[in-house]
Amino acid sequence: MEHGISTLAQGQGLIAVWALVAVAFMALGIVAYVAIRTRTRRVDVEAALEAFRALDIDAFRNLVDSSEEAFLRDHLPPKKFRQIKRQRAWAALIYTRETGKAAAALAVVAQTAQRSSDPIVAASGAKVAENAFRLRLQTTRASLQLLTDIVLPIMPSRPLPLFIDQYERTAQTLFRLGRFSSGAHGLPSSGSV
Repeated sequence: MEHGISTLAQGQGLIAVWALVAVAFMALGIVAYVAIRTRTRRVDVEAALEAFRALDIDAFRNLVDSSEEAFLRDHLPPKKFRQIKRQRAWAALIYTRETGKAAAALAVVAQTAQRSSDPIVAASGAKVAENAFRLRLQTTRASLQLLTDIVLPIMPSRPLPLFIDQYERTAQTLFRLGRFSSGAHGLPSSGSV
């Protein structure tokens, strides 16, 4: 009897390990797909900057607010709460996806700026590229966390402060270097990247 229980436990452990391996390969595949797709896609500079400006970080903050989630959990029946949490997680996932696309586009713009003959523009491009890369990493992390919230809405959500902080740092850097939006200092205009 004990041997049968031990074999069953080992089988379940093996299934869990294979499931984690499968998830890891899927995540790797997604990252590779995004990297290849981003590299082969042409970017419209003005559209990339406008997409970044259009993101409403306050609305995103509301969607992932843990106190808001606690309020909903306390005031809704469990089934309704799970439904609402999934909807909120999907909406937040859309925000992170759009932020990731905008960050990828900004990275391409920044790479172009780094090749500028003007050292100030090149240095600014390096700063924007670094922030865009960090934001892209945070969007990937936040997306995985939000997918977990969608699949397992009963679990308490973890806060996403790193994503929000990185978005704000990237926005501050970008807006402080507002010359990017006008195509000034050797940056190409829309469509020429």
